[in-house]
Amino acid sequence: MLFKFIGTLGLLASVCAGHSILEYPHSRGNVKWWGTCAAGAGCKGPCDSPKAESPFNSIYNPKTTFTRGQEIDVKWGRLNHPGGFVRLAIVPFDDSDSWDAFNNNVVKYVCFETNCGPTNPNDNTFGHLNGPGSPICSTKVSIPENLADGSYTLQWVWYGGGIYYGEVDTSFGEYYGCTDFKVNGGSSQKSNKVQATFQGGDVTYPNTDTCKYWGSNKVGDCSFGDRQPSPKPGDLLSQSLEPCMRGPPKQGKPFEFENGSIPSTNTTTPATPSPTDGGSSNPAPGNGDGTYSSVAPAPAPTPVQPGNNTTVPSQPLPNTGNGNKKCHAVKRPIRKCHA
Repeated sequence: MLFKFIGTLGLLASVCAGHSILEYPHSRGNVKWWGTCAAGAGCKGPCDSPKAESPFNSIYNPKTTFTRGQEIDVKWGRLNHPGGFVRLAIVPFDDSDSWDAFNNNVVKYVCFETNCGPTNPNDNTFGHLNGPGSPICSTKVSIPENLADGSYTLQWVWYGGGIYYGEVDTSFGEYYGCTDFKVNGGSSQKSNKVQATFQGGDVTYPNTDTCKYWGSNKVGDCSFGDRQPSPKPGDLLSQSLEPCMRGPPKQGKPFEFENGSIPSTNTTTPATPSPTDGGSSNPAPGNGDGTYSSVAPAPAPTPVQPGNNTTVPSQPLPNTGNGNKKCHAVKRPIRKCHA
């Protein structure tokens, strides 16, 4: 019994200890938050650091260059947390301090765990396929062909992620990251702006056009508005406003692909679980290292209707979490600044 208790504490520590971050192309990074940018910690985006602090400004910093139409890999760490969506947007570098610019130039939505998942798919301590594991998750995106040669910024947003400090019915606030690059040459420049697409399918719901998520499926609902945390000595959790919302995990699409209707955070019905595992009865088989190579998206990405990808960060629902709840023996990890 004692060994089981100790094992549970260790598992809780590993689940508590990580938060996702853009890994490739390398994000700008920052010093204040050790490289991460969490809305709950007071980093309000749209990037992990403002344009003026980007290493892209330095003549000594090597510039990443892509061509129009080039397909690139975008990678992020799962870092022990399941669920949610990733939104990718591209704007001119000079506009990269503007939320409106990114909201109006989204190129892709994808499930957070599109091709990754827990190290041990049979560990149900925190629910079906919600266990620890820190593999690299990734998706492919094409550099839009309407971009002229010049300097640009790709924004990465993770939202709808779950399980804050071992509490299975809690959602994280949003996390942001940006990477700067140049576009030079490639296919002939086109005048039409690309439409955002959604690639569904994750470790829990493979081969579908849906994802597993907690809280809200809309960027801005868990930005915490202008609120800032009030850290207290000896209280680790006071460093963040999280959790954002409370409730069981859900199955669904990003808000922009639900005909513009705003889902209720109190009435959305989670996916029907199987009698034994609490989730999909046909999860994707793992490779033993947290990667899930057989996770497949829906047959074709779904284009978002024009005008639906213009959401503006809004005030979150009231945070009803217990800010005094402790997660012992867990320290916030130090994130290195990629700059």
